Amino acid sequence: MKTIVAKVDLRQASSAEVIQTAAKILQEGGLVAFPTETVYGLGGNGLDSAACEKIYLAKGRPSDNPLILHISEIEELDRIVAEVSLQARALMDAFWPGPLTMIFKKKDIVPAKATGGLDTVAVRFPNHPVARAIIRAAGLPIAAPSANSSGKPSPTRASHVEYDLNGKIDMIVDGGAAEWGLESTIVDVSDEIPMILRPGAVTKEMIEEVVGQVEIDPAILHKPTADFKPKAPGMKYTHYSPKAEVFLVKGEQKAVAERINALAAAERAAGKKVGVMATEETKTLYHADIILSLGSRAKPEEIGANLFKTLRKFDFLGVDVVYSEVFSEKGEGMAIMNRLNKAAGYRVLEAE
Repeated sequence: MKTIVAKVDLRQASSAEVIQTAAKILQEGGLVAFPTETVYGLGGNGLDSAACEKIYLAKGRPSDNPLILHISEIEELDRIVAEVSLQARALMDAFWPGPLTMIFKKKDIVPAKATGGLDTVAVRFPNHPVARAIIRAAGLPIAAPSANSSGKPSPTRASHVEYDLNGKIDMIVDGGAAEWGLESTIVDVSDEIPMILRPGAVTKEMIEEVVGQVEIDPAILHKPTADFKPKAPGMKYTHYSPKAEVFLVKGEQKAVAERINALAAAERAAGKKVGVMATEETKTLYHADIILSLGSRAKPEEIGANLFKTLRKFDFLGVDVVYSEVFSEKGEGMAIMNRLNKAAGYRVLEAE
């Protein structure tokens, strides 16, 4: 398969042709990767089991890992969702369009292939103009997980998608870098008390301001058991991992630096290339082959935006082992630590 790669800028008239080409591919059951404000998504017709199956095959994604259906207007929700609670309406009013996915009871029109066999469906109304233009032109709810090979860091640029999926999908729409860089927050609103299943840019504190009590699924920051059945994407499986082994090191800053330097020295003596994921405040404390800064600790949004890009860079640089600092789990930090824990396979070392 030859993958079309087309740049789009909605300020230019030529973009209309790109949008229409993408929409036609989706209507005919093909796959299109496109930008959103979170990460790049791999889109297919969310009402077509065969198209959803193509998404799983292109990504190498486990079939019990549900997909998210994307809409371009709130009115499109009625086509796929059986009921919308008052709490869900309040969250929609506060955060849609934006980086929030909600899980609802589904209508029969939504195939089991899109939901991992569940009777619920995950829905997002993105805020990215290119994403919305493509969905609107297709006239369909678009199933779109992140546009990467399953388990690898999510793509924040079209070049990341091309690296993973070139030749496996029909088209990549290049709309520039994703703004947030981490996938959307997922909240289950199908039960009485909303539950966060995946943290993101819309934080627990922000959701509580709108609906009051919110529960957090324990799988967010702890390794799920083998028999765990995921209600949302990415809950069960190791995710976001580069080729290198990733380890997190927690503790007091000076002790963390000393532990990472000792571990790096031992790995380098064994002939391995070692990388360290640090911050602007700490990058000079480390000794390794490659030291990359995620940004300032004072700007968690910067760390989130750079996380997947940095994990991918270690791959490009041929690193064998990566050691990373950890971050506060408050606010946006919960999303950052969720992704880091999964990237490391929950391997966390205590600094002595």
